[in-house]
Amino acid sequence: MGFRATIRKNWRSGVAVVAAGAVVAAGLSGGAAAQTVDDRGDRPKQLQRDADAVLATEASGVLASVTTPEGRQRARSGVADLRTKQPVPWDAYFRIASTTKPFVATVVLQLVGEGRLSLDDKVERWLPGLVRGDGMDGREISIRQLLQHTSGIPEYDGVALEQVTTPEGWRAERFRTYEPEELVAMAMRQEPVEGWSYSNTNYVLAGMVIEKVTGNPWQQEVHQRIIEPLGLRHTLIPGTSANLPEPRLSVYKRLSPDGPLTDISEYAAGHPDSSMISTTDDVGRFFRALLGGKLLRPAELKQMTEQTVPAGQYQQVWKDARYGLGLMKRKLDCGDWVWFHAGGVWNSLSDNAVTSDGRASASVAIASLLGPGVPPIEQYQSSAALIDHALCRT
Repeated sequence: MGFRATIRKNWRSGVAVVAAGAVVAAGLSGGAAAQTVDDRGDRPKQLQRDADAVLATEASGVLASVTTPEGRQRARSGVADLRTKQPVPWDAYFRIASTTKPFVATVVLQLVGEGRLSLDDKVERWLPGLVRGDGMDGREISIRQLLQHTSGIPEYDGVALEQVTTPEGWRAERFRTYEPEELVAMAMRQEPVEGWSYSNTNYVLAGMVIEKVTGNPWQQEVHQRIIEPLGLRHTLIPGTSANLPEPRLSVYKRLSPDGPLTDISEYAAGHPDSSMISTTDDVGRFFRALLGGKLLRPAELKQMTEQTVPAGQYQQVWKDARYGLGLMKRKLDCGDWVWFHAGGVWNSLSDNAVTSDGRASASVAIASLLGPGVPPIEQYQSSAALIDHALCRT
């Protein structure tokens, strides 16, 4: 995802923090029974109730996967495709949006651990002359600030797909691609921001830094350093391909308030802020490996998790939310802290959490049906409740 720091939501942004009413998705309630390895107590029933509750916030399909030392539980609700009415596949592919960011941040921190990069390096060292704008100067902005969203660099704005209001407009623009330099140039035309402010441009730049340091595209480094070693066989980086593989959780949206629902599952999005595709099981495996110390040395994991700042308006969605270096933390209702990075891109929403020891995780995929200008605040609140119930019991 792209979370936005404002209440505006566009093709790459996921969360805008304002009140939003719930609209029940007619004909989609009554989810399939939860699939579980651990049948003790009422956990599977609670997980199913929670998945159904997420569906009722105006979604077409929901899939949740919870893994603890006691086993794995999964629940699904709604349908994978509005035309076929088939249930959501247990291994459905979906766009994880800004859950891409912790993958990218992990690679940056691995490079730090290898002595090839410093978090205190200025952006100018690796991308000379690129960050120049009114009140923005790459000679004064560090790699640490990019990962933490404290750089002052605003969102890139001007992508053509953001402006579409008809199915025809969607079909005309969905294959258009942009070079990362073009996105940074869009950001440089905006006003700088102050304090902590979520900006996808930061991670476009982080991906460019990875390429400068290693000589390889960021996609290759993420694949070789994370996806392949962890055996994430259902995690993809599509590049400029618009394809969302089968089996998948299809996504729909009204591009105008009174327009028809349009299948928006396929479009080109190849940047390190929000482009990866995965499954709920793979997302959980990644987070457990990250917090379990399998991807970073203790020194770099400590920097990732200890250098946190209040996450602004996202604290209205996730209790006491704080942002570290590509990773967020929040407090569960039972008082425990968990780590996560939610995401949302064109109505494909991702929520997740992992315990601090990496032993338990929860991941949720949501196909939203919200229309233009309607933030998914209630959907994230509902998925957060699901995660609370799942992880507070571990």
